[in-house]
Parts: sequence; C-alpha cells; structure tokens
Amino acid sequence: MKYIIILGDGMADEPLANYGGKTPLQIANKPHIDWITKNGKSGLLETVPETMHPGSEIANMAVLGYNVEKVYEGRGVLEAASIGIDLQPGDMALRCNLVTIENDILKNHSAGHIRNNQSIEIIEFLNKELGNEQITFYPGVSYRHLLVIKNGVKDIQCTPPHDVPGTPFRDILVKSKTEAANDTSKLLNQLILNSQKLLKNHPINIQRIKDGLEPANSIWPWSPGYKPAMSTLKEMVGIENSAVISAVDLIQGIGVYAGMEVIKVDGVTGLSDTNYEGKAEAAINALKENDFVYLHIEASDEAGHEGDVELKIKTIEYLDQRIVKYILAETKKLDDEVAIAILPDHPTPCALKTHTRKPVPFSIFKPGNKPDKVDVYDEFTVENGFYGTLKGDEFIRAFLDI
Repeated sequence: MKYIIILGDGMADEPLANYGGKTPLQIANKPHIDWITKNGKSGLLETVPETMHPGSEIANMAVLGYNVEKVYEGRGVLEAASIGIDLQPGDMALRCNLVTIENDILKNHSAGHIRNNQSIEIIEFLNKELGNEQITFYPGVSYRHLLVIKNGVKDIQCTPPHDVPGTPFRDILVKSKTEAANDTSKLLNQLILNSQKLLKNHPINIQRIKDGLEPANSIWPWSPGYKPAMSTLKEMVGIENSAVISAVDLIQGIGVYAGMEVIKVDGVTGLSDTNYEGKAEAAINALKENDFVYLHIEASDEAGHEGDVELKIKTIEYLDQRIVKYILAETKKLDDEVAIAILPDHPTPCALKTHTRKPVPFSIFKPGNKPDKVDVYDEFTVENGFYGTLKGDEFIRAFLDI
C-alpha cells in the first residue's frame, strides 16, 4: 500500500449568513472529493493544541503526527530549511513578511501578494542597507521571506500579520517576554521602522502604487525560533521513502526536517492561479518512487485571509477538478494500491480572515475497506464518521495502519 495526503490549506470554514448558512465546502461542486468520503471513512481531527497559536506550520506538523508542543520552533526555522540555510547555534530565525502599512495601519499581510521578482529585489535591497554580521535577510517566495538574527533571544511576543488586518501597527510591535530579550525586541522594532523609511520611495513601490497595487512598504518579522530537533518520518512512523509538494516555504521546511524529498513544481504560486495540473502530475510521479506523498495546496487559505467567499469556493472546486479527479484516475493505474486522505490543516473562515483551532474534517479512502455512512465531505457530515474525533498522532497512525 502507498499513501497520499491531499491537504487543502484552510479550506474549512464557518456557516455564512449571506450564503444560506452554508460553508464554502458545502456550496462548492466537488464530486471527486465527495467520492473519497462516500467510499472511505471520515472524522474530525484536532490539529492545534489549546496552548498554541493556530498557525499552518503547527497544524501541518500535527497532521503528520508530530508532538508540536515539544518540537515546534517557529516558522522561520522551517523556512530557513526550505531555502537551504543551515542555522548555527544561537541563530534565531523569523518569518519576515513584506506588508502594506497605510496611515499607520497594517492594511495587508502580503503586500498584495507581491510577485517573486519584485519581492526578491526588495529583500536584497534591505539586506544591503540593513544587514550586517548580526542581521541577514534571505529572499523566499512572494511576501514570505526570512530574517536571521545571530544570538537573538526568542523570548519575544510577535504578532502574525495575517491575524490583525486593520490594526495600528505600533500597537502590535515586538514586545519582550523577559528582560534578556529586550535588546532583541528593540532591534526588531527598529528594523521595522527603518524598513519603512527605506521602502517608502523605493522604485518598485512607486510603480506598484501607479499600477493600483499595494506597496511592499514595511517588513514584519514574527514566529522566532532556533533549529528544531525533529525526528524524521522514517524514525517516527516507519515510512521509508516520502515526498512533499508545496508552493509554501514552511511546508517544504517541515519536509526537510521530516526527511522527505522536497519536490518543486514550476508555476506554483500558493494562490488560485497556481499550477494545479503540475502539482497533481508531480504527486503521481512521486508515488511511483515513494511510499508516502504529502500534497499541499495553499489557495483556499489565502482566499480565506482575503475574506473572498466566491474565490474560496472556486479554489475548492479547482482542487476537486484539477487535482483530486486526476489523482483518483491515475492511482488506479499504478502497480500498488494507494490510500488517499483529504483534509485541511485548520479552518480559515472568510468572515474572520484568520485561522481558528476548530477540529478539521477528514476522509480516508483505502481500497477494499468498507466505507462508513458519510457520503458528502464538509465540516458537519464527518461528525458522524467512523473515526469520530482524533488528536495527536491518531490520524497519521490510522491512515498508515500502524
């Protein structure tokens, strides 16, 4: 048996008053996802401990079976791994967003989903102007970049920018949790302010404003941590060969620490215009060489952060028609039988524009297994599924039959 998890990041939601009290999953036309549910077994999965913030990195690690309360060290370290940065003892890595500040308000967490060529030029400019022996900026993808502070102290409170659109940015600057972290918090806040001065009249931002786009006029560092001590999937659950496919650096970084092959696909964006067909084809090819594939699709999460219900519905339908349909057809042609799981990592309700920690719906199809009585995939039908509500490593162990 081989295994593939298809993860639609953030596609779970809450009932929407303007849509007859239905969620995007209930509204979307998704016959192939529903086929997995009808022919498989379903349940709910708790992916975020009460003690932790409902971030995608935490939730995706939990889906894979990691005890996140023990091994989690922040987004920055995962993204460092994904771009090949070997953190040294004392190196503190942080996610470094490019954001839009307007009238001292944090307006947009992604600088209007700035494209790679523009964002890379901006990050390289900031590294030249603000970097030194202690401070280094590394370019990532779109608005998601990396900041490494040598001998930084991680006992600081940072605010994820996608959680607080519309908030005065000075109210959510970095704060120290301990006296030892005072210098680190002061340094980071000064970098934020200095970046705003430097980027205000940067040629890229002048042009973006002329084009009616959000300017990337500030950095926003958050999620600090040091290099984590994570077991590989082979060590943890006995999977010999595995691969991960994602447009998102932090998911690729999880894959690096998990000992997975990181497969990169041309044309992936993390948005609704991503190369769905390329990712689906790459997943089938990966299954020919690996026992386990983790296929991550970000688009629904970004639609949720934008509060765009129609776009979120469309991303779910794209997932169904352009990925799940192909995988269902092609796995039947493989020499090995393939178990398929479909789920999000966390909800990203359009009404809230941020993540929540509610349990997420999942369905697992295994050839030859008797299905339960759930035949439509959404946040509520699965409550009556065979698995009930799982937590910890119960999902991955149920999926892998270990």
